[in-house]
Amino acid sequence: MTIGINEFLTVSGLLFSIGMFGVLFRRNTIIMLMSLELMLNAVNLALVGFSRHNQDLDGSLFVFFIITVAAAEVAVGLAILVGLYRKRESVMADHLNLLND
Repeated sequence: MTIGINEFLTVSGLLFSIGMFGVLFRRNTIIMLMSLELMLNAVNLALVGFSRHNQDLDGSLFVFFIITVAAAEVAVGLAILVGLYRKRESVMADHLNLLND
């Protein structure tokens, strides 16, 4: 049994939609960051699927750049969350606008 491009795109679409719903409907910023990571991994899966389907490495090279951006996003996001927690003792997204005080 071989895995075709349709299976890659189906799983990628499902992962992306789960991540999108996590970002839209959750107020906990840690869960929102995890949902963003899930969306980036869904894009990575689609790129690898297209790369495998076309028998070239272009999609796989983009995956390395996306992984680098995701690592930087996690570092900056966690630094913001630590600052938010120290100031307000909460990581809820509703409290982000309270950092102006």
